[in-house]
Amino acid sequence: LARARWLSAARARARTAPPGVFAAQGSGSLAPVRGRGGHRRPTGASRQSAASPTPSAAMSSGSDSEPEVEGKEVDFNDLTNSDIVTKYRLAAEIATKTMEGVLSQLVAGKTVLEVCKFGDDLIVLQTAKYFKSKKVEKGVAFPTCVSVNDVVCHNSPLESEEPVVLKAGDTVRVDLGVHMDGYIAQVAQTVVVKGEGDAAAVTGPLADAVVGAHTALEAAIRTVKPGAKNTDVTAVISKVAEAFGLNAVQGTLSHEIKRYVIDGSNVILQKEDTDNKADEFEFTVGDAFTLDVCLSSGEGKPKETGARTTVFKRAVDETYRLKMKSSRYVLNEVSKRFPTLPFTIRVLEDEKQARMGVVECVKHDLLHPYPVLCEKPEAHVGHFKATVLILPSGTVKITGASLPEGAFASDKTVPEDLAALLATGTGKKRRKKKKKGGAGGGAGGAEA
Repeated sequence: LARARWLSAARARARTAPPGVFAAQGSGSLAPVRGRGGHRRPTGASRQSAASPTPSAAMSSGSDSEPEVEGKEVDFNDLTNSDIVTKYRLAAEIATKTMEGVLSQLVAGKTVLEVCKFGDDLIVLQTAKYFKSKKVEKGVAFPTCVSVNDVVCHNSPLESEEPVVLKAGDTVRVDLGVHMDGYIAQVAQTVVVKGEGDAAAVTGPLADAVVGAHTALEAAIRTVKPGAKNTDVTAVISKVAEAFGLNAVQGTLSHEIKRYVIDGSNVILQKEDTDNKADEFEFTVGDAFTLDVCLSSGEGKPKETGARTTVFKRAVDETYRLKMKSSRYVLNEVSKRFPTLPFTIRVLEDEKQARMGVVECVKHDLLHPYPVLCEKPEAHVGHFKATVLILPSGTVKITGASLPEGAFASDKTVPEDLAALLATGTGKKRRKKKKKGGAGGGAGGAEA
């Protein structure tokens, strides 16, 4: 009965997606955007109203200064509210520190499982330091995924699986997310495992893929600003990909984010094609986005190769009377612990039950999968993510690391207009206040 009430409340909060991004099914539910490699992109809770404060009907806001106006809807995604921006920045700081920690674990001899568990444990440990006296939900917004060589994304293995051991020369893509009171920050980065004493820069097609993807991300960040359109960002990414001789990995989407919404209905395509269409929209002050760039030296058409899917997200707008006991166990655990954000079944206590139970849940669209996708072995893939906020002062990148100096050397260059764009900063300069009796202050630095 409690679960039925929760699902009823969740469905009431769900928002109809704009035409063109979703297609209505006969049952009245929504068909998710297709993600990388043609798989169905998880959507579920992303239809929540901007005014929806929690993933469940009765969660404390956790902040004494959050607005409470009787008889009015409250915008819990208002970036003019300093408390909300602070929570985004806290999540971003933890995501950045966690990424640094995970990258330090990428050494020959470590297993992918060990690194994934390290990342998730570090997120939980760091988020626990904040809001100790208040009932504020916080922790993993997207489980740590470590994808090696031809594996493009979403790889977060289980304890029972054959371990994958890292070795020198492996290309590794790390992807993770953190939330603080539902405010999300994600980051992804591509690196190469170095051997002992190996300080030489990576060159050739791999360097082109990594440098090209990072350059495209930086160009995209500088294009996201009030008045610009999502199609402008798509055009910039495509132009960088062409300059580096790369192809956009099919289906990669950048999503608007809101409180407890990791994949909002406003999306940015890397490349427009027959499988991926999105309505055009204009960026405005107050928007928050996760920018996701993934470029390949191959065809950019990754496929599922039989690797077990372990990352899922609850579809709050779907109900079904499950038959199997293991399926009911999974749904109950997910509804209690991960009602809106992605999770890995590795964290469920009974792994055997979890492996069996997710099958029926996915079959009836109660859970949406994030499949493990692979490129062709000879292809090289660069993957980067950054979280940006469009504040009154300008667009601010709160996650997204720079490439390590001297790690990659590409001989490719971008056209002059892109070079000029990349030379600009993000955010407006702030003027320093004049001190009384002083000689006047100059302009402050821009936020980046």
